[in-house]
Amino acid sequence: MAERAAGYALESGGNMKFDLKAADEALNSALCGVSNRTALANFKMIGEKFYGKRRDLPVLSASTLLVPGYVDAEEVEVIAKLISEIDPSIPYTLLAFYPCYVMDDLPTTTRKQATECKQAAEKYLQRVRVGNIHLLS
Repeated sequence: MAERAAGYALESGGNMKFDLKAADEALNSALCGVSNRTALANFKMIGEKFYGKRRDLPVLSASTLLVPGYVDAEEVEVIAKLISEIDPSIPYTLLAFYPCYVMDDLPTTTRKQATECKQAAEKYLQRVRVGNIHLLS
């Protein structure tokens, strides 16, 4: 199914963005309630089969939500390394966290955390940005 969706994205000029919550399976399970094995395997497969076919408008990108107390620079660095093993030019966006729903007891992502995470990702990746910066504290 993921491969077919990637084919459609490639043909139509679309993009498949994977929200990679964590590289660590236990942390991913704590944040999402499920394993990340399938998501990581699909990301790798799509990256290897499709990413090089259209670099001007990437068919694949990734993002990670910077959840304070859970997703730190070390975790982001591991994710960035995994992405770079496919291709270091895959776009990667770090997203500021805003507390709501079942995680409303956590603070928002700080500028310091976002900066540290961006620097960690840039060790491995060429196209790193911080998104929704208006949420940073």
